[in-house]
Amino acid sequence: MRPSYVLFADGFEEIEALTIVDVLRRAGMPVVTMSIYDAPEAIGAHGVTVVADEAFDPDMLEDAEWLICPGGMPGASNLAENETLCEILKEQNEKGEKLAAICASPSVIFGPLGLLEGRDAVCYPGMEEGMEGANVLSQRVAVDGNIVTGNGPASAAKFALTIAAMSMGDDVANEVAAGMLM
Repeated sequence: MRPSYVLFADGFEEIEALTIVDVLRRAGMPVVTMSIYDAPEAIGAHGVTVVADEAFDPDMLEDAEWLICPGGMPGASNLAENETLCEILKEQNEKGEKLAAICASPSVIFGPLGLLEGRDAVCYPGMEEGMEGANVLSQRVAVDGNIVTGNGPASAAKFALTIAAMSMGDDVANEVAAGMLM
């Protein structure tokens, strides 16, 4: 199984980022955390410093199963400002490979990149303006083809379980959810 990458930038939403990593690893997926900086450290929106598995290495992302963007502000904006990462996200989508974004990231990153054009998607309430071309839904998680979007911190586990189900199957995702008492 190819690795999936959770991308960290200063200002990331800690609950979202760490819940995604935890749930996917419980499901048995190979998950690599990667900062978008030359060093692996990133500071969350609430002051939690995380040492990612890797500093930014675009070459590692070429064979990703998933590229996952947590939300948080200014974390989503910091991810969006990384031009190399944005090109990789567009390439991943052009290949039909899997992408996921939660909270601010669908509207701050995916919408402006044109990744949501004509797709069902969700984002943090009040950030719909950036969802260019999307059919914005009012639910916690949306799946449209190769893209999964989530609306915010309270949906992080459901978002991650959706990703796990798409990669590992419903049985594995349901087993992880049961083990987490969900």
